[in-house]
Amino acid sequence: MRNSPPPNILGAVIMGVAFAALIGCEMIESHPYDTKISGECDLIEKSVQRVEQQLKDSSEITFAVISDTQRWYDETEDCVNAINERGDIDFVLHCGDFADFGLTKEFVLMRDLLSKLDVPYLTAIGNHDCLATGDDVYKKVYGPTNYAFTAGNVRIISLNTNALEYDYSEKVPDFSFMGNELYNVDDAVEKSIVLMHAPPYSDVFNNNVNEIFHHIVSELRGIQFCLHGHTHSLGVEDIFGDGILYYECPCIEKRKYLLFTIHNEGYDYEVVDF
Repeated sequence: MRNSPPPNILGAVIMGVAFAALIGCEMIESHPYDTKISGECDLIEKSVQRVEQQLKDSSEITFAVISDTQRWYDETEDCVNAINERGDIDFVLHCGDFADFGLTKEFVLMRDLLSKLDVPYLTAIGNHDCLATGDDVYKKVYGPTNYAFTAGNVRIISLNTNALEYDYSEKVPDFSFMGNELYNVDDAVEKSIVLMHAPPYSDVFNNNVNEIFHHIVSELRGIQFCLHGHTHSLGVEDIFGDGILYYECPCIEKRKYLLFTIHNEGYDYEVVDF
């Protein structure tokens, strides 16, 4: 028969194991997929307030478009510096994919780089931003995945179009939200722009509803064009053949951003290398 250790020794062993477990837990700062966020959050609401206030009576607006900055931190920093040097840009639109794997640290690192912009930036959620707990982190750092704001007389509508990442369990695209933009818009709005990550007919879009999506977009007040990222390439396409152009912003690795100026006569478009 095996002898049991004396009670004092057994107690010391238990205490030692418990202490080691406690120290081990304290040494681990966080899980890579936790949703604890340090620093500034709810950035969409703050940026919307700045843009709407600063451009309230403007008949001309100028904005830059970037996309798919995931893992390209040096290029993102260079792009931020290049935009800041211009001094003629009112705000920046980001077509999504801040993260590559949905890691909390990825969102925080990218947020801290983009926070160095001298102007507000507004976002769309990308399909990589939805991975793991990324959807929750995105909502904490930025805010809702469907929202709209008005810059001067232009309504900019940001949509979640990453249906595949939600396994079709949510309304993606959200036609209720889109329909509201048809009928409940301020009279001062004369033009509309749609911002998204994945365009119709792409791999993560719900391509069963392409025509419905297009119908609503085409009915938006003074629709100018749509913006998207996702494929990491530069392009312009009339997807539905009715004159509504979809401008595709390349990933930041290509060291390019898009520049638009909306004015009374229409709009100007430029691809800028940095």
